[in-house]
Order: sequence, then C-alpha cells, then structure tokens
Amino acid sequence: MDLQAIKNRFGIIGNSPALNYALQVAVQVANTDLTVLINGESGVGKEVFSQVIHALSARKHHPFIAVNCGAIPEGTIDSELFGHEKGSFTGAVDSRKGYFETVSGGTIFLDEIGEMPLGTQARLLRVLETGEFIRVGSSKVQKTDVRVIAATNRELLEFTQDGKFREDLYYRLNTVPIRVPALRDRKEDIPMLFRKFCVDFAERYKTPSIQLDDEARQILVSYPWRGNVRELKNMAEQISVLSENKLVNAQELRRFLPEQAATNRLPMLAPSAGNSSNSDFSNERDILYKLFFDMKKDVTELKKMFFDVLQNPNLAHNSNFQDNPVLHSYQPAENNNLQPALNVSQPMQPIILQGDHTAIDHHEEVEETLSIADKEKELIIKALKKHKGKRKDAASDLGISERTLYRKLKEYNIAE
Repeated sequence: MDLQAIKNRFGIIGNSPALNYALQVAVQVANTDLTVLINGESGVGKEVFSQVIHALSARKHHPFIAVNCGAIPEGTIDSELFGHEKGSFTGAVDSRKGYFETVSGGTIFLDEIGEMPLGTQARLLRVLETGEFIRVGSSKVQKTDVRVIAATNRELLEFTQDGKFREDLYYRLNTVPIRVPALRDRKEDIPMLFRKFCVDFAERYKTPSIQLDDEARQILVSYPWRGNVRELKNMAEQISVLSENKLVNAQELRRFLPEQAATNRLPMLAPSAGNSSNSDFSNERDILYKLFFDMKKDVTELKKMFFDVLQNPNLAHNSNFQDNPVLHSYQPAENNNLQPALNVSQPMQPIILQGDHTAIDHHEEVEETLSIADKEKELIIKALKKHKGKRKDAASDLGISERTLYRKLKEYNIAE
C-alpha cells in the first residue's frame, strides 16, 4: 500500500527516512498476528502506529482498545485486563469481564507496558503463549484470541536487568520492534508539522493562520522538543491564539518556547562549535572537569593556609585570614562526622610540636588526583549512599538521566 495514502488516512505528517521506515514495518506486519513492541519517547505518536496496524489487519472489523498501563492502579489492573468474579475482593459486587475477554477477536494496545506490575506481567505472558487467562477470584481457565501491541517510552531491556520487567515477557513482546523517531531526529518534518497545526487551529478559532519568518523557523527547527509532536502541537495552539502578529519573528517566538529547566546543579559549559551532536557523556565529563578543577584550587589554598597557621598561630586572628571566602564557603558534608580543619570563630590554641620544630619550615603540596573517572565514580557512590540506593533520586541529584546513571554503574562496576 502507498505510504502517502496511509499518512493521509491517519494524519501522519512527515517524510523523514526514519519515520517512513517505521511506517513501512507497521504496514508489513499488520496482516500477521505477530506481537509488536513500539518504542518511542512520550509524544511521538505511538498509538497512531497501533491504529495503523489494526486497521490494515484482518481484525479490522473487530474491537480495538487502548489501555494505559501506567494509569491503572496496581490493585485493579488484573481485574481490568482479565476480569473478576463476584466477591473476589472488596467492592466486587458483580462479576465483570476484562478487556481480554471483551476484545476477543480484535486488538488490544497496551501503552506504557513498562509500568505493568510483575504479577500482571506473568498473567500477560500466559495469554501471549497459550491464549489462556483466569479471572480474578476464579479457577476456571478461559480462552481468548487477541492480538497484543505494546508500547513503551522506557528501555525495557534495562528494566529486565533491574528486575523490574520479566525478561521472558520482553522477548515475547519484542517479536517485531518498531522504533518511532523523536521529533528532534526528523527536523526536516518540523516546519511541515507546525504549518499543519497552525492551519487547523486557524480554522477552529476562525483566525488567520500563523506564519514564521526565516529566523523564527530556524529557531523552531533547532529547539529540542522534549515533548515531541505533542509539545509542538500545544505550542502551535498557544501561538495561534495569543500571538498579536500573524507573521511571527524570532523574538516573539521565543516568548512561547518554554525555558529549558535546569536539569542539573553543576556548572554548565557552553558547547563548542560543531560539537552539538556529541552524547551527553562528553558534556558530563566537561562539567565534572570544571567542577574538580575549581575544587582543587580551593583545597590547595586551604592547605597553604593551614601550614601558614601551623608556623604562625597568630595568623588565625588576622582579619584578612578570617574574611577569606574559601574558609567561609567551606561546609562539612551532610551527615559527615568530620569537623572543619579550622574554626576561626574560636580562639586559636597554640600547637605544640614534639621533636624538631624546624620540620615544618619546608612543606610540599601533595597534588590531588585529577582523574575525571575516579572523581565521577566517587560522586556517584556518594549520591547513591545519600539516597539509600534509589537510582532515580541519585540521578536527579547528580544532574544526569537515570539511564546514564545505569550506564555509569556498569562502566565503573559499582555495586549498589
């Protein structure tokens, strides 16, 4: 079937090679009963691909239902999917059919499959392998004929290594993988999508359609679009309603683009020219290098001041010494039993040295290690200890993604 005709039918806009390939795979697999796993970030339109597969399949005249696994409470998801018997739990006043029973013969789309509880995963695996299920509170085995299409914005393979997702279910779902590209990976489609959205909203709100000048169009294409097509559509609606000028320039467009949240607490370095395509790992190394370089300077200065005080205790009462910003910025780490080496708010007691008093006339500064890897490993271990092994909190504190933290744990062989 012609891809353009399918795009027109389902409202898919774009001609990037990655999008066309994903759509081609969906068309090829549609007329089979193979299980499909659709991967893609939030907002890329994974549900549209599931509708394409169902509409082009032999099941197209049977029911299609989309279920968001992350939106159903853990205590009720088994009942929703597989049904329950009367009295099987508090509030079960009647028997109820689940989705796998009511949609038999059709297609069920399980969105956010990575959020499904482990117990429900075991039940789903049985359905996929044998077509059998049991209602909650029942002992009777029932049969169903349902095609399953699953979708996720997570890396399920990493979830299997963490024990959050069954490995056997992952490989059963991943019979045919389809990866829907993020919007920033098909930049050539952004102007076309934006124009379509603006035309639609102009018709809805009975206003002239928005146009962008060249500079504004370049900004639109360069924006990262973390929310993908959903974010672009929301922004197009805002600007269609709120913009005073129908020819939008760069300055006005920036008012509608959300500011990038500061996702980490470390100092950011400006990216070098031509280096925007590098992975986030190189940026992290640059950030850590700057941080540790600044720390080294402070530690070196503290060492020098400490040895100066050892040689002349009266320096501790010197106003210039007490006003030193390095001393005032020094704070012991949280939950650390070690106290600051110097406390200038209390009178300095003479330090009595045993043996040769000239031993400190000459001192040597010991150079700290500047290994980025060692310091990075040390920070990761501290963050995990601080948050009691919770990766999500530790990653947030470090200013990196949970996926990147997982990669670092494997790279440095850090046991949690």
